[in-house]
Amino acid sequence: MTEPISSIRNLGPAMEAAFARAGVHSAEALRSLGTDAAYAKLLASGARPHFIAYYALEMALQGRPWNDCKGAEKDALRVRFAALKAGRSGNPDGLEAVLNRIGVIPSTRVQP
Repeated sequence: MTEPISSIRNLGPAMEAAFARAGVHSAEALRSLGTDAAYAKLLASGARPHFIAYYALEMALQGRPWNDCKGAEKDALRVRFAALKAGRSGNPDGLEAVLNRIGVIPSTRVQP
């Protein structure tokens, strides 16, 4: 028996419907995908990017309250979110790279 997405803490009927439109129909499938792949499916299905929804999903998949994300953890999630929103999943480039270097956006890359 599959669990509905809305059985996951923080995720209600609206997120369940959005994931259904993206082709994700169960809590198990969502957990299997993980935050970034699942959110990329949402974006590909036409959902508008929204940082709070992204980090609420991350917290949900960790079993944490949606508003538990703070500080450096939240900053790192912002970088991941920006990459997903831009259609990539990794190394920032262009303006984002410059902002990282000058300290406006904390870098998540390990420096050599």
